Amino acid sequence: MALPEPVPGLVIAYAYLWRDEALRGREEGRKDRPCVIILAVEETGGRKVVTVAPITHSPPAHPDSALEIPAATKLRLGLDGERSWVIAADLNRFVWPGVDLRPIRRGATTYAYGQLPAAFYRQLRDRVVALARAGRASLTPRSG
Repeated sequence: MALPEPVPGLVIAYAYLWRDEALRGREEGRKDRPCVIILAVEETGGRKVVTVAPITHSPPAHPDSALEIPAATKLRLGLDGERSWVIAADLNRFVWPGVDLRPIRRGATTYAYGQLPAAFYRQLRDRVVALARAGRASLTPRSG
């Protein structure tokens, strides 16, 4: 299976670890889920460090901490038809590709659903930056 290039706006399948789970001592996510690459940085030595935001069906507790994904975008990405949000206030960071990257479904030969529309990605990026500047975003470093 070929690995996709980790570029901002790419939606990947990933075993996401929520911040509250990490604080309770969990080291692995309970569920594989679509996540959006928010940032991909190449460090000295050629390693790529990726920051992702999770996609969930659960409405956000704080509406300004997430963005709802348009139905047409979900359809184009091959996601289900239920309402979903990208949570901009809860992030994971890991060295690409890491052990928690997953195929998009059983038997699939890819790890990526596709790319978010540029305008939606920019809106998401700006929301993450605003939440981080306000001290309202959490970042969970992952190993592996």
